[in-house]
Amino acid sequence: MEALERLLASVVDRMGIIHLDWRCVVMWMVAFFFLYLAVKKKYEPLLLLPIGFGIFLVNLPLAPLMGDHELLWIFHHYGVEWEVIPCVIFLGLGVMTDFGPMLANPKSLIIGAGAQLGVFVTFLGTYVCGFTLKEAASVAIIGGADGPTTIYLTNALAPRLIGPNALAAYSYMAMVPLILPPIIRALTSEEERVIEMKQLRHVSRREKILFPIIGTIAIGLMIPDILPLLGMLMFGNFMRESGVVRRLSQTAERELMNIVTIFLGIAVGATMDAEHFLNPKSLLIFGFGIFDFVLCTAGGVLMVKLMNLFIKEKMNPIIGAAGLSAVPMAARVCQDMGKKENPRNYLLMHAMGPNVAGVIGTAAAAGLMIAMFK
Repeated sequence: MEALERLLASVVDRMGIIHLDWRCVVMWMVAFFFLYLAVKKKYEPLLLLPIGFGIFLVNLPLAPLMGDHELLWIFHHYGVEWEVIPCVIFLGLGVMTDFGPMLANPKSLIIGAGAQLGVFVTFLGTYVCGFTLKEAASVAIIGGADGPTTIYLTNALAPRLIGPNALAAYSYMAMVPLILPPIIRALTSEEERVIEMKQLRHVSRREKILFPIIGTIAIGLMIPDILPLLGMLMFGNFMRESGVVRRLSQTAERELMNIVTIFLGIAVGATMDAEHFLNPKSLLIFGFGIFDFVLCTAGGVLMVKLMNLFIKEKMNPIIGAAGLSAVPMAARVCQDMGKKENPRNYLLMHAMGPNVAGVIGTAAAAGLMIAMFK
């Protein structure tokens, strides 16, 4: 009889409901919120859906998911901690990226650099608020609106913050259509928003093929710490522009990108267990994240306004907001806003220049931080 009682007690003790507490329920609400954004609002569903479901799974009590050599631990350990998935995602991004608009208007690089304003201001703010230098650097990169770069830098400097940092980055990326317009309107006049821009010059195939090679040399010699990310970006872009490996390009852009996106999302969500997430530091990260996004957007817009003081052909300041790395969402938001202000204006390709420049600028900032603090 005692043996049966012990057996029953053991079975009951292994039931998750016995260990359920309020913190798990709170994290379920967080998970359901991101699933709502993905399914109902269609905000970045390819990312928010697996992240949200990962949060939900890992907050089921006693679920054998994130212990050593358990399912989601394997995804996280070999994909994220080993920094494989962010680099593979950059390979896919390289295949999907057209650097033509940036090459047609090299001033885009300056705009992309200006959009990193929030990264450095937020770094100082988080450090003053008690974060270590490494933690402050990992939080500051959120404003660049580049999820893989945020994960890569955080894993290198402050692995414990991967969950809240990645969630903040992807959450605010999903809300780019809501965040950008009011900032643009606040910083520009109606007269500036209706500026018409001429069609960009044609960029030759030779230029497009040479750029990833020259870019890789420059990155490798100046910021080698970020070469795993940007090197894969340039490799993917070289495959695209060469035109001789169409099958490889299509695989990197479609099947491979889809696979690693699933693994990345659920692995990031699985780091968001209640024990590690429900603390003041995580809430501060979300607060600084939105502050960072606002400043980075403002930095890009203000950089265009500053450049307009010295150039003959004025640029529409709206395109400065595309200096965020949220490709191509930020550029599309700029296009839609420019069209509303002036139906004859077509800003998409002009905005794509700062947009892809922002990817390089954010990764470069991450590389500098790794070089300084690792």
